[in-house]
Amino acid sequence: MKYILKLTCLIGLMLTFSVGTAQKKKLDKANEDFDNFAYVDARDAYLKVAEDGFMSEELLMRLGDSYYFTADYVNASKWYGSLYEFTDTPRPDYMYRYAQSLKSSGQYKASDKIMEKFNQSSGADSRASLFVNERNYLNEIEAQSGRFELKPVSFNSKLSDFAPAFYTGRLVFASNRLNGKATAKRIHEWNDQPFLDIYQIPSDDAGSESAKKLNSRINTKFHESTAVFTKNGQTMYFTRNNYTDKKYREDADGTNKLKLYRGVFTEDGEWEVTEVPFNSDEYSVAHPALSKDEKTLYFASDMPGGKGMSDLYKVSLDGDGYGTPVSLGDKINTEFRETFPFISEENKLYFASDGHPGLGGLDIFVTELNTENGEVFNIGKPVNSNKDDFTFIVNDTSGMGYFASNRDGGMGDDDIYAFKKVEGVEIISSCSQMVTGVVIDKNTKAIIPNAKVLLMDPSNKVLDQVIAGDDGTFSFPLECSTAYCVRGSKINYGFDEKCFTTTAELELELDLSLQLESLDAPKIGDDLNFILDLLPIYFDLDKDFIRPDAQIELQKVIAFMKRYPTVKIDVRSHTDSRNSHAYNADLSSRRNTNTIEYIVVRGGISRSRLTGRGYGETQLTNHCSDGVKCDEGLHQLNRRSEFIIVE
Repeated sequence: MKYILKLTCLIGLMLTFSVGTAQKKKLDKANEDFDNFAYVDARDAYLKVAEDGFMSEELLMRLGDSYYFTADYVNASKWYGSLYEFTDTPRPDYMYRYAQSLKSSGQYKASDKIMEKFNQSSGADSRASLFVNERNYLNEIEAQSGRFELKPVSFNSKLSDFAPAFYTGRLVFASNRLNGKATAKRIHEWNDQPFLDIYQIPSDDAGSESAKKLNSRINTKFHESTAVFTKNGQTMYFTRNNYTDKKYREDADGTNKLKLYRGVFTEDGEWEVTEVPFNSDEYSVAHPALSKDEKTLYFASDMPGGKGMSDLYKVSLDGDGYGTPVSLGDKINTEFRETFPFISEENKLYFASDGHPGLGGLDIFVTELNTENGEVFNIGKPVNSNKDDFTFIVNDTSGMGYFASNRDGGMGDDDIYAFKKVEGVEIISSCSQMVTGVVIDKNTKAIIPNAKVLLMDPSNKVLDQVIAGDDGTFSFPLECSTAYCVRGSKINYGFDEKCFTTTAELELELDLSLQLESLDAPKIGDDLNFILDLLPIYFDLDKDFIRPDAQIELQKVIAFMKRYPTVKIDVRSHTDSRNSHAYNADLSSRRNTNTIEYIVVRGGISRSRLTGRGYGETQLTNHCSDGVKCDEGLHQLNRRSEFIIVE
């Protein structure tokens, strides 16, 4: 997309060349045009200087930028590539733009190589980690793809059409079409094209000639775009250049920023337009979206304190009043561009970004609002392409929607495309995985049918449980990037447990087997440490609390006692030899009490089935008695609990 509506935050570069007078004049004029965002004029001048044989790092940077900021990524990658060859250490932001331009040209492997270099040079920049973390972004995008069917619309023009919006059964969009006129009266220097206005059309098959501008209370001689309407159609929010009451204002550097405006439809059939109070002459506020209950306004801005070139914010609405803008946070906002938000009926936030991993240029992403996870996902092809894809809207009830793109094959610079959701295929907006497995005999490898399988979190809280099938199989749905344990058990068998942490990869299926060892019927004198293959239940030095690793083993004891409801256990707790006999006797007694209490309270086991005492240091397992020098590992072997079947 070729407009300042992308909220591109540009840092002016001073070109200092040792060149002839004629070239210096060309460069001075080119720099002036560039600093005034007249990229087409600046580009032509830079190209002439380059054709004369002059090259420098600054010239190549600006040539690349003049194409990048007008969405010509093929030529941008060409000049950024020349910059990369010209200097061994280009600025990190230019390496990122080079990688993005390559990706937008479909050169994904080359883009990934530059992103690796960017990662090495950019330090803590989160854009780098997004591309090198465990999520394989191309596989993820492929997994999301195929969820929409595109269809053409009949109202696109030869120039730019984008920002569709629903409006009481009609469709509203932004365009700089000429309306049949041979030439436009006013041309914007950014891209040598007319200024944008907001149009409405009765339906997407009505034809270009039926598109009508909203009235002059909304449209002015400057840019208007990206509108959103309340359900009753009586209030709208839209984006305009900083032009209020016919007064054109600029920031301290002489740049005209973007502002949000509110229009209220009055009884006399006119729009009454006012600014929102959090606008500023010094930064842009643009691209509004409304929550389903119309009590929250979302927007994009490059206001101070943000994370990137433009961030997404929200602000509460209370009648005619507004709250304080709040950032949507680091899971959504990156160091680059997040913009063009839309909130669906299902409370999903769709937005455009070139800071999250995508196919190139701006891609459309989705996340669930008001959820703890808040993962962001690329919605995949065919909506996303290697060019700019943006201003996505959807009606969740009908499955119909629209977006804009400057992809190849369109009628103009930006075109609006219609789509319909593929029936039965939902958009993934939360990361989920699956663990499947089979329960087998540890020794014979035979299938064990109807075993009980528990899914637990690291604190041993049971999240779900199933009875394995006749074929020994089981499965559980999982959340991404989460730690779990799966434990299998069956009467006359021991236990087996596997613990793992899921990744952040979409729709990954984990496979594991649980191997249970056949047991003889328990008998008096057996130690559950051997029957259940328990890991030693250790205590920290001078401590009596149950450690997390010990809790896992005590859960196995609890499960055994539930399986054999007539069994009674004697719990025997021991210390090492350090400290006095009296102290150790008291410490082991407290450890014994806490162990039994855990089994009773956390496991629901009757206290009448448990006996026990602390033995202090009277039953050491090794030579580490009083006065003998031993390392910590040997002492820890004596800080233990035993579970002896007594009935």
